[in-house]
Amino acid sequence: MNINLLEKNICKNLLKNEKDLISMFNLRNSVINSRFFYIDNFIDSNLLLKAFNEVSKIENFSLRDSFREKKYTLQNISRDVSPTISLISDVLLRTKVINIISKITGIDNLLADNTLYGSGISKMDKGHFLNPHIDNSHNGDKTLYRRLNLLFYFTPNYSSEFGGNLELWDCNITNNLKIPFKFNRLVVMETNSTSWHSVDHVKADVARCCISSYFFTKESPEKHHYYNITSFSGRPDEKLKRIYGAFDNYLRQKFANITGFTRGRNSVRN
Repeated sequence: MNINLLEKNICKNLLKNEKDLISMFNLRNSVINSRFFYIDNFIDSNLLLKAFNEVSKIENFSLRDSFREKKYTLQNISRDVSPTISLISDVLLRTKVINIISKITGIDNLLADNTLYGSGISKMDKGHFLNPHIDNSHNGDKTLYRRLNLLFYFTPNYSSEFGGNLELWDCNITNNLKIPFKFNRLVVMETNSTSWHSVDHVKADVARCCISSYFFTKESPEKHHYYNITSFSGRPDEKLKRIYGAFDNYLRQKFANITGFTRGRNSVRN
C-alpha cells in the first residue's frame, strides 16, 4: 500500500467517526483531567501484521531500565529497518491527518515532528512497565509545546489481561482510568503539565508493540510559558518511588535548566 492510499483510508475512517470522537474527547471525566479519544480498526489489519513481523527482526532497540520504566525503544525508523512501520509513522505526520485530528480535538495550529523526538517504536516484553509520568513539555529544540500523544497499537491477538494497558491518572496520581491495549487501536491523548499517565506491567510472554508520535503547537496550552522535563513518580502504593522520583525530577529539571540538555535529545530519526 502506498502512502497516498493509506492517508486516504485513514482520513476517511476519522471523518466517518468524527462526531463520536469529538464527543469522546470532550467528555468530562470525574476521575482524570486529561482528554483523549481512541478509534479501533484504524487501518488495514494485514498491513499491521506485516509491521509486527518486521519488529521481530529489528536488532538495534535500546533498552531503558530504571525505577521509571522498562521497555525497548527505537526512534530511528528508517525504511531499511522497517518499511511498513516507517510508512505508518510517516502517514500519521501528514497534513491532512493532522488537520482532521485538530478539528476533532479543537486544538488549532497543530504541527508534526518529523524527527520523532521522544517517540518512534516501543516494545515491551513480560515484566516491562512505564511508571506514572508527565511528558517533556517541548520538542527537541524547545521551540514548540507538546500537545497530543498518538499511540498506535499493533500486537495481534493481545488481551487486556496481558497487562501493558494505558493508565491516565488524576493530578495527585491517586486514581486512574484504564484504556486497554488492543490490536489496531489508535489512542490520542492530551499532553500537558498535569497529564500523568503510565503503562501497567506486562504479564504475558508477548511483545507489546506501539508506534508513537507527538503533535505540537507554537502556543502554550496554559497561556503562559513553561518547561518541564519528562517527570516520573510512583504508583499510589509506591511511596519510596514517589519520594525518590520527586528528588530525581528536581535534579534533572535543574540540570536541564542550567545546561539545556534533555534526555534523548540525540535519539531522533535521521
